[in-house]
Amino acid sequence: MQLLFAALTFFMVALALLFVFVLAGGTKPGSIIRGRLEAIDKSTPYGGKIKLDMGLIRDELLSGIPALNRMLQRWSWSGRLHNLIAQAGLKVRPGKLVLLSMVLGVLTAEIVQALYGNLLLSGATGALALLSPLGVVLFLRTRRLRAFERELPQVIELLSRSVRAGHSFTSGLEMVATDLPEPAAGEFRVVFDEQRFGLPVRDALMNLCTRVPLLDVRLFVTALLVQKETGGNLAEILDNLSHVIRERFRILGEVRVRTAQGRLTAVILMIIPVAMLGLLHAVNPEYANLLFVDRLGKYMLAAAATLQVIGAAVLWKIVKIKV
Repeated sequence: MQLLFAALTFFMVALALLFVFVLAGGTKPGSIIRGRLEAIDKSTPYGGKIKLDMGLIRDELLSGIPALNRMLQRWSWSGRLHNLIAQAGLKVRPGKLVLLSMVLGVLTAEIVQALYGNLLLSGATGALALLSPLGVVLFLRTRRLRAFERELPQVIELLSRSVRAGHSFTSGLEMVATDLPEPAAGEFRVVFDEQRFGLPVRDALMNLCTRVPLLDVRLFVTALLVQKETGGNLAEILDNLSHVIRERFRILGEVRVRTAQGRLTAVILMIIPVAMLGLLHAVNPEYANLLFVDRLGKYMLAAAATLQVIGAAVLWKIVKIKV
């Protein structure tokens, strides 16, 4: 046990020092590109007076540490993690998030092991702490996508009004980028900048589908591409699409109201076993600790946790109705 404790201490300190080194940072790849572009710009007749827009320079590095970056590039899940972080609107590299997760996991496991001396409990809490940064990213991603989904009808209506007023579709994209709040403004600003710097409108819209994986966005992009290929009244198409999306939101609100009782029941059923275990531990610690000390008790806890996860997944599947 002492050897395990010493190994955990060494691993935690090493990860903490590595994480501090990453936070301190070195030369960022973007600064190298910026320096080269500024050197080119100063050699022009404008004398360096042009403001360089670096927003479209894609940063594909997964970590500022070369060794960690090469390691993450070998793993397929690192690309998905990079997309999740971008969809959450965070400016964090996947390597920094991985290091933070490992530091939190090892530190939590070591603290719990030092306080309670229970390997099963320290492993479980360490695993939860290890996954907590990813949970925060998923929560922020869900909140940002929902905000974008709420703003999408306003985006479509603004594009429809601009087309009716005689503006081009690209001018409507610029209006959306300047007049609407985030996150819709930021995503459509990227679309406008991509097509302005030479990317075809079709590719810019397909990139929007990749950055914002929502059904309504796919419908919006599909309608625009079909209209671009076959022709038709773009303003009328956008009006109809906005009406469909608003009706879907209305039906979704009714479904949420009707399934509120089921969702509350699911939450209560998930909380009751954990609350009862905590209450038993507070009233009679010796009686509750038998589950953590005895071998059969550990198997019972593992089986109970597995059944809780399965039950939560089944209940969530029942009450979650797609519209």
